[in-house]
Amino acid sequence: MQLLMPSPGYVMLKKIHLKLFRHVQIRSLKQLIFGSFIVALIPLFTLLWQSQNDLAKLNHNTVTETQFFVKTAGTIRNLENMALDIERLLRQHFVLPNATLKRLNDDSLNLFQDQLTPFCQQLNDADVCGHVHRQLIQLENYSSMTDKIVLDAHLQSFRIAVSTLSDGVRDTVNERVSKQQDYLSKLQQKQAWSTAVLTVLSLTLIIFATKLIIKPVNKLKDIIGAIAENQNDLPAKSSSGPRELIAVEKDLFALHQRIQQLEKVRTALLRHASHELKTPLASFKEGCALLAEEMVGPLSVQQKEVVTLLQASTTRLNLLIEKLLDYNALLQQAEPSIENIKSANIIQECLTQNGLALKQSGCIVEVEVSDGALTIPTDAELFRRILDNLTSNAIAHGALQTRIYVAITVDINSYLLDVANHGNPISAEARTDIFEPFKRGDFMRNDRVIGAGLGLSIVADCSRLLGGTVTIVDVDYAEVCFRIKLPRNDAQ
Repeated sequence: MQLLMPSPGYVMLKKIHLKLFRHVQIRSLKQLIFGSFIVALIPLFTLLWQSQNDLAKLNHNTVTETQFFVKTAGTIRNLENMALDIERLLRQHFVLPNATLKRLNDDSLNLFQDQLTPFCQQLNDADVCGHVHRQLIQLENYSSMTDKIVLDAHLQSFRIAVSTLSDGVRDTVNERVSKQQDYLSKLQQKQAWSTAVLTVLSLTLIIFATKLIIKPVNKLKDIIGAIAENQNDLPAKSSSGPRELIAVEKDLFALHQRIQQLEKVRTALLRHASHELKTPLASFKEGCALLAEEMVGPLSVQQKEVVTLLQASTTRLNLLIEKLLDYNALLQQAEPSIENIKSANIIQECLTQNGLALKQSGCIVEVEVSDGALTIPTDAELFRRILDNLTSNAIAHGALQTRIYVAITVDINSYLLDVANHGNPISAEARTDIFEPFKRGDFMRNDRVIGAGLGLSIVADCSRLLGGTVTIVDVDYAEVCFRIKLPRNDAQ
């Protein structure tokens, strides 16, 4: 259990982390990112520091034990060799006693004693060493031994004592090797636990730092989403955080306020146009009708021509006002109402409404609805606006006395609505901005009415609200073809 306890340095670093998070105020995004990076790396640095300390301890232990093993092996080998020399000299002295052999025996015994004493202090085995010492003391009286049997008995005991000492040394070495292996195993276990704990802590700090960075970014994302959805109330302003993101948030609030002001101005302007302009316009139309019907007196040919022009102008002005109001209503529609509609019925209603214009232009409409598109899930009002504007555009800008093609087909993921007509093709330059509001083409209209440039922009906005797109495609059966691509909500 002691190995799992964190080190004092780790505890100190953890306290530093807590103090930093409590007292350091985040003033900039750069400071937040840099501080988060440093804090996330501190546990890894702690693990590296602990690993270096453990490796230093392991290296010191390995060097110490290796020196002990080498010294012990050399000493026990010398003692065994000296024991053989002592036995040989004592036997020689017993056969042929003389002063030289006696001096050699005394020196050998003293040298053996000198090497045995420090060796036994390192060995820490008092019983074995004491037995050897007792045998040495008995062998010191070799001069008085006159019986060969007694000498052989003492030498045999000495030989057994040295052999026992060698066995004890081997046991001691094996025990210390086992302890070293246990120490290494515990050190590895400690490193594994430390690595796991510090890695988890580092990941936790990384996640926490990531949340600190993502939180203000998500706040900006929520504000942008609220502005995009034209919500009146935005999320509460942040009281703290990186100054760069606080500045962006402040700019977004200012932008939202400006958009709200412009929206109020636009709504008021359109409301004024609908109420104030239509009233005098109705009077103009009524007066022109009275003049045209000669209710106030007969008109000359020139006067009738002027009245006709006035009637056309008032009709056109009324059309422009209705287009502006229609475009305003389209922009205020946020979500479509999806329902299953009959494609053929919608097309027939559109052609009936534009029947007079088709008759005046002499155009014939060819309708094609594939089997998979007889019923499509979409917003009926938005789809009808798309079809009305594309049909009106084909009548107004297409060649007279030609055919207009309306086709609804289906592919793997989409419904395709194609409205094509003969006439002047649209250039590549004009295709880039033809769907922008108040953008008109360069070709003359067949009805000699100056358009407002809102028809195709309404088509683009309706397609966007339905999750689709509008493009101009090239087909082999007509010069101009607008294609609406709507997602298959039933398949999704």
